Amino acid sequence: MTNTRIEAVLFDWGGTLATWHTIDLYAVWRTVAAVIDEARADELAGRLFEAEASVWARSRDHHLSSTLEEVCLLADVVMTPAAQVEYERQWHPHTELEADAIDTLRDLRARGLKVGVLSNTIWSRSRHEEIFERDGVLELLDGAVYTSEIPYTKPHPEAFLSAMRAVGESEPSRCLFVGDRLFDDVWGAQNVGMRAAHIPHSAIPVEQIGHTEGEPDATVQRLSELPALIDTWNRAVA
Repeated sequence: MTNTRIEAVLFDWGGTLATWHTIDLYAVWRTVAAVIDEARADELAGRLFEAEASVWARSRDHHLSSTLEEVCLLADVVMTPAAQVEYERQWHPHTELEADAIDTLRDLRARGLKVGVLSNTIWSRSRHEEIFERDGVLELLDGAVYTSEIPYTKPHPEAFLSAMRAVGESEPSRCLFVGDRLFDDVWGAQNVGMRAAHIPHSAIPVEQIGHTEGEPDATVQRLSELPALIDTWNRAVA
């Protein structure tokens, strides 16, 4: 355990601030593809599914980012405005916030801690900010990094350092990263000198599990456990 105080808390989004859902990705794309061209929906959905799988495999193995636009380009499919609306409608139920997320973020900020988000995502900043504003999260963030707008994904060190800088912090040892993935979140954060807390409730698909599992500095069952955990750590070095 480091003797440095925690000054910033950085969160993963899906499976951490947002509740984990197991998603039938092909079914999502099949519904979207039917809006684009009903007669070719099976074909288009297959191409979109394979394209998205390929960019997530690239993220896992090479920690390189992607965007929704690149997925469509790889699939050679044009996302029409109506299809975009349907895509967002399909994902809407899976953006549900954890019940204790807002109170936890408020408690952390009340302690003077900086709060940020780092999400491996193909979605745009504007889409995430719409969701965060809807849920009352946006006003509680000091900064956020979405990998769709940087070259790298977690667990690449630069993804974590970008998130650290986004909240105005300059020392990794003063940061705690909170996430549901032992590879992307725990191992990645610790590699840059951050502490890492694991929330162990997500059923990570086998094809998304990386080559290493980090050993978290703490495991919490609920987000609401974090303020007391940080209090304990910070009192120890006061």
